[in-house]
Amino acid sequence: MSFFARPHYTSDATQFIEQLKTDHPELEQAQRDGRALLWDKQIDREFQVKAVASQVPQQPYVYQTGSDHT
Repeated sequence: MSFFARPHYTSDATQFIEQLKTDHPELEQAQRDGRALLWDKQIDREFQVKAVASQVPQQPYVYQTGSDHT
């Protein structure tokens, strides 16, 4: 047995999350659905390459255009 092991200890945060999952079993699926909605997207690689290639370099000072040097 390790000196640092605490086999019967669970933090308050872990207990809260476990109790929340027990009380609301649908919560984990709702989290997965939300992640799929916002983050798990298919990337169109061809469009991404075209978008990067079509970017125009930004001026060093964005409020100064090339034609109005005074």
